[in-house]
Amino acid sequence: MKSDRLSPVGVFDSGVGGLSVLQHIRHILPHESLIYFADSAFAPYGDKSEADITERCLAVADFLQQKQIKALVVACNTATAAAIKTLREYYPDLIIIGMEPGLKPAALLSKEKIVGVMATQFTLQSEKFLHLKAHLTAETSVRFEEQACVGLVNQIEKGELRSVTTLKLVRQFVTPLLQSGADTLVLGCTHYPFVSSLIEQVIGEFQAERHASTQHIHLVDTGVAVALQLQRLLEQGGLSLQAIHRPPTLTAYTTSSKSSLRNAFSQLLKIPDSALQIFAITEMSPVVSHC
Repeated sequence: MKSDRLSPVGVFDSGVGGLSVLQHIRHILPHESLIYFADSAFAPYGDKSEADITERCLAVADFLQQKQIKALVVACNTATAAAIKTLREYYPDLIIIGMEPGLKPAALLSKEKIVGVMATQFTLQSEKFLHLKAHLTAETSVRFEEQACVGLVNQIEKGELRSVTTLKLVRQFVTPLLQSGADTLVLGCTHYPFVSSLIEQVIGEFQAERHASTQHIHLVDTGVAVALQLQRLLEQGGLSLQAIHRPPTLTAYTTSSKSSLRNAFSQLLKIPDSALQIFAITEMSPVVSHC
């Protein structure tokens, strides 16, 4: 379907984690209309097979294509690792931007040359991640310590950003990385920035208990880089809105509960219900025509 400069940008994630990317896009590209798709009924993607994730991503992309989007942001590290190549093959004329764990900026930041990577098990085992890690290790001599954060996405999806259970999980995942000597932590899932305050709390506890130096531990979130890349590609394609042609709209779709997504927009981004439209999608057809 034909899109133009006034067409919206589509952003999707397995759930609410992609809102951490959406907030950067809204800040950097304030004139753009946005459509957010939360596939919460299928979340988390991290424990699914590559084939299942790819099929789901194609179905979501097809749905958003029908809304005449001019660009697609895959605001999910797991979905990017599993399906970004296939998505680009199926939609060669569409601007498609994926997530990539911030290993390169983290390597540049780390003075100790030890970087901790928090991500889903799928991301850590993906060919894309393993290739990038091997390349950067050879190039920079940085050691990457990996931590699969099983269950953390579920807690964030439930809105439990500061609960005892969530703090316990964060402590369980962050402490081993700090014990390894990591001075930089990569938030390798778009959900994780929403518990950055808990991560910083655990860092403070670790340093206090061990009377360690209070050196700053860097947290690397690539959401800003994705928004800047979107801006660059829209401008390059002559599709960027540099001024208000009409008031931008914010529309959201979810495969789960409208009220849950509405609460996520309010709690995580401080966006009131009056500022967006939310629709529930009860069923999506697989994209069999491309297979």
